[in-house]
Amino acid sequence: MFYDETNVKLKAGNGGHGSVSFRREKYIPNGGPDGGDGGDGGNVILECDENFGDLRNYHFRPHWDADNGGNGLGRDKTGAGGDDVILKVPPGTIVYEREEGHQVAELLDHGDRHILLNGGKGGLGNQHFKSSVNQAPRQSTDGTLGETGEYRFVLKSIADIGLVGFPNAGKSSLTGLITRAKPKAAAYPFTTLNPNIGVIDYKDRYARLKLADIPGLIKGAHENKGLGHRFLRHIERCRVLLIILDMAGEDGRDPLTDYSDLREELGLYDPRLLEKPICVAANKMDEPAAIENLERFKEAYDCPIWPISCLSEQGIKAFLEGLWVAVHENVG
Repeated sequence: MFYDETNVKLKAGNGGHGSVSFRREKYIPNGGPDGGDGGDGGNVILECDENFGDLRNYHFRPHWDADNGGNGLGRDKTGAGGDDVILKVPPGTIVYEREEGHQVAELLDHGDRHILLNGGKGGLGNQHFKSSVNQAPRQSTDGTLGETGEYRFVLKSIADIGLVGFPNAGKSSLTGLITRAKPKAAAYPFTTLNPNIGVIDYKDRYARLKLADIPGLIKGAHENKGLGHRFLRHIERCRVLLIILDMAGEDGRDPLTDYSDLREELGLYDPRLLEKPICVAANKMDEPAAIENLERFKEAYDCPIWPISCLSEQGIKAFLEGLWVAVHENVG
């Protein structure tokens, strides 16, 4: 199960109370007040960590509290500060205030940090209230309460390439062939139930690209039909969109119609997706009907297209080189 959205209830630590104390030592008759301050409460901090793939930690444990600050002590001893609670989230996590719905944070790069809730301040000990007219104050202040909040964490994956297509076009097979991801591949629709993030290694360049494989879309996906609708957000941040087509037209499909329908679904979900560079992987070129369909496609559409076969691995080398060029032509 892939957890890309969850609700959490968070609380920062309360500040410790200030102390009322007086110095009592032999041979020092007028020791005076020496009550220490309370310690500050811990903060709730978000930290972006690329080693985390989804939000499952917060799905199964939605409540998180930072530690309270310690109370002040005599002899001017300040209470211990409360430990922060650090919530590690994957790159691409957006945090929304749950009730109002507005965005409060977005973490994109590994190591980014954001203080979501501040801990309470420690109270003052009685030493702060000493004056010429009040040399033995018996007053102190309590620590303030830590902030609390309820939030919705939403993950939008960050990848160089967003792979989309209709069921059975070969998305899982292609992802498993060119990346280290091992998605389920089978000869029936909807074998991909969750987004898969795979890494394409370019060993000759000592570099890599990240590919997001989105569950198969169907007509009407933008209206919450099928499995792909809730995962379309995972391609919003991709530099390049890669549409994979069953160029052989199996199961009575027409690759030209599929391409048009997929572009329409992307545009209806978010018109900005159509502003991204869109490339095509023409899969199943080992089938006889694919050659004729490819020629028809090239006559109808002008876009980068690579004929490939996930079964025979035909054209994969040229395809990977073309992907590298497409992504790096659109860096930034």
